[in-house]
Amino acid sequence: MLVIAITSCNATKRVGEDELLLTKNLLYADSVKVTDDDIHSLIFQKPNSTLLGYPLRLNLYNLAKKNPDSSYQVWLHKKEKREQRLINILSKKQVERLGESFLVKGASVWLKNIGEPPTIIDTSRTRRSLQRLNAYYKSKGYFNNNTTYTIDSTNKKQRAIINYKLDLGNPYLVDSISTKITSSALDSIHKAYKKNSFIKPGQRIDLDNFNNERERLTNLFRNTGIHNFQESSISYDLIGDTTKLGSNQKLDILLNIEDLKTRTDNALSTSKYKVHSFKKINIYTNYTFDNGLDSVNKLDYKDFTIYYQGKLRYKPKTLTDAVFLKKDSIYREIDRIRTYRQITNLNTFKYPNIEFVEDSVAAKLTANIYLSPRPKYSLGTDFDVTHSNIQFLGIAFSPSLQARNLFKGAENLSLSGRISVGASSDPDIVDNRFFNILETGGDINLNLPRIWFPFVKTSRIIPNYMLPKTKLSIGTSFQQNIGLDKQTFNTVFGYNWSPSDFKKNTLELLNVQFVRNVNPNRFFTVYQNTYENLDEIADNYENEPALSDFYETAEGSTDPQLIIPEGTTGFTNAILNGEVASSTSDYDDISSIEERRIRLTENNLIFASNFTYNKNNKKGITDDDFYQFRFKLESAGNLLSGISNIIPFDKSDDDKLLVFGVPYSQYIKTEFDFIKHWSSSGTNVLAFRSFFGIAIPYGNSDNIPFVRSYFAGGSNDNRAWLPYSLGPGRTEDVNDFNEANLKIAFNLEYRFPLVGDIKGAIFADAGNIWNAFDNVTDEKANFENLGSLADIALGTGLGIRYDFTYFVFRLDMGLKTYNPAEESSKRWFRDYNLSNAVFNIGINYPF
Repeated sequence: MLVIAITSCNATKRVGEDELLLTKNLLYADSVKVTDDDIHSLIFQKPNSTLLGYPLRLNLYNLAKKNPDSSYQVWLHKKEKREQRLINILSKKQVERLGESFLVKGASVWLKNIGEPPTIIDTSRTRRSLQRLNAYYKSKGYFNNNTTYTIDSTNKKQRAIINYKLDLGNPYLVDSISTKITSSALDSIHKAYKKNSFIKPGQRIDLDNFNNERERLTNLFRNTGIHNFQESSISYDLIGDTTKLGSNQKLDILLNIEDLKTRTDNALSTSKYKVHSFKKINIYTNYTFDNGLDSVNKLDYKDFTIYYQGKLRYKPKTLTDAVFLKKDSIYREIDRIRTYRQITNLNTFKYPNIEFVEDSVAAKLTANIYLSPRPKYSLGTDFDVTHSNIQFLGIAFSPSLQARNLFKGAENLSLSGRISVGASSDPDIVDNRFFNILETGGDINLNLPRIWFPFVKTSRIIPNYMLPKTKLSIGTSFQQNIGLDKQTFNTVFGYNWSPSDFKKNTLELLNVQFVRNVNPNRFFTVYQNTYENLDEIADNYENEPALSDFYETAEGSTDPQLIIPEGTTGFTNAILNGEVASSTSDYDDISSIEERRIRLTENNLIFASNFTYNKNNKKGITDDDFYQFRFKLESAGNLLSGISNIIPFDKSDDDKLLVFGVPYSQYIKTEFDFIKHWSSSGTNVLAFRSFFGIAIPYGNSDNIPFVRSYFAGGSNDNRAWLPYSLGPGRTEDVNDFNEANLKIAFNLEYRFPLVGDIKGAIFADAGNIWNAFDNVTDEKANFENLGSLADIALGTGLGIRYDFTYFVFRLDMGLKTYNPAEESSKRWFRDYNLSNAVFNIGINYPF
């Protein structure tokens, strides 16, 4: 940035003597400054884009040579023998190619491509902007507005500001509303729903209201039997004098709805709109147009006729439940849309085709629904190559088999497996082979396109148009030579349904997870920070005769260390059992370490139920002005606790109930997640996220399982800290993986374009994790009261992203702005320097 600023500080380098560089557009309506981005977007000429007030792209453009070809020739012939010397060294052909090289020509072309030419004021485009502004304010009822502009170039040489000035005058208002509807059916429908109109007497004339009303009437008619209604049939007449000036400026509105227009080869004909109802509904499961109806079989089921070839492979009820068009009912557009969605949701057919055939005499419709089946079986494979701080190379292969329409009710079964191998140089892994990490696993998933619950007719509670699904899954995985070598088993039985495109509900009646640690004796080998804390305490007791067998001195060292696992276990037991006298602080620290070791090495059994509600108003992937809200409530252990009242369970030494020899977890957990995006200045976006989550143990548990706890830091959280390195509270790096059961987080990020597909960001991340209502006694890690909010950490930084259209590659640099782990007087900007920056790589935006 400094080099660019020095070498091209003159932004008017490419501005001619008789030209002016546009630096700002100012817009005033009745002397009031207009800041609305939508109105400013009507102006044709925009000033050059800036990055934090600096015209980066303009100066990149100015760095390029204006005529690199001629500049090269001038340089080449500036000295009489230069060209010949180059020819002798390179050859004539290479000297010619040098003029086309990146250093001579390509760099200038590249700088021009990523740069931005200066915006020279063009008065013809300024006048076109006035025309746009005039038309816009007319659409808002200011029919007699007057627009002018002035160019202010008095402050800086070759730079100017354009002032757009609008004298709006008084707006025109709606006086009376009348209708001229030629179809009696439309007239009756319009009168029945007239109160919902967007146009009302006394309103200011606004084109948006007319467009909204036209859209409302179109949807209304198409959902009250008029299947072929054309939006172009609606028009408005404004009756009155639009040149009148004064305070009493009112217009009468006439709503016109014409007849249906049908174009044929020879002429344009008109006909009255009619309310249509369904006479017949046909479903073709695998019909081909080439064979016709003679080669298919027919089945009448309820009010539907199902056509099929050979043997019917689907239960009739499955097909008819996906169709919302009903015999003798009127046509509704919403029923057609829901039919498309539900048939697609079955995941058994390709996108359906629905045809409506109109009776030429009666106002009746025949609906023909054509379905094209997907293959019953399909194979798939996934191949992944990964890299992380644990393994420098990982290769995974995941084959899958999908069986559709398994029981003729559009049930879909998928079998998937996964095998991955990794290469790690971790000295704690004793396997010397190149690929020394192994993970295998498999999953079985069964999806039903309905809510399945025995003896309950759930369609009355959750209708089919909400795209209900039942999910049953079982999975397991085995992990070797990493961490404690885990084996996991999980099963889920749950439902999801979507009342609309913007709402989704997920209910898991049963979510079971069993985690078995195969090598718990490796705890201190894996969690090195915890081991170092224990070994540092043990240095104070190395001369105790009763503890001598627990130490060893490595070759080349004079410092004895605890032996893993015999020494760590023996030393801990000796202190906690009172076999060796210790200080109170050492006893408390060792007790805390031992509690954490037990918690992280014990096997976990989680029987949970949860409900998740998601809501958003995002209209598409390009929508940058939206919000998202997620709420989750989870409860674990209550089912087993209830069963224990009927069936006696075994108990552990600390009086915890055991299932299959494992103490089951019991807790309640809730989460709130809110995201809001504001779009400004075209492609600039301000993004905000807030998160609150807490898990409270009770009953059979005094802590939360590691897999259900919270952590802070990382590329999608507080980017000034590495994952698991922030908190809890005002502690710092107590353990290798810091986690807790309470989390608060806030993120604010401003995103803006830089050059082409390269975008930038400025962000601030705040938050932390704490322990609450569990067995952790460290006051630094606990959330005691509102005063603990002073432990919220703050990280700020910069980010750069490259937009590949389908995904975004992200690099963020975070700096610790406020670190609660430091002393009170040293918390602000203590590590605010590049050497302590944390770099995070991510895919897509963090929120």
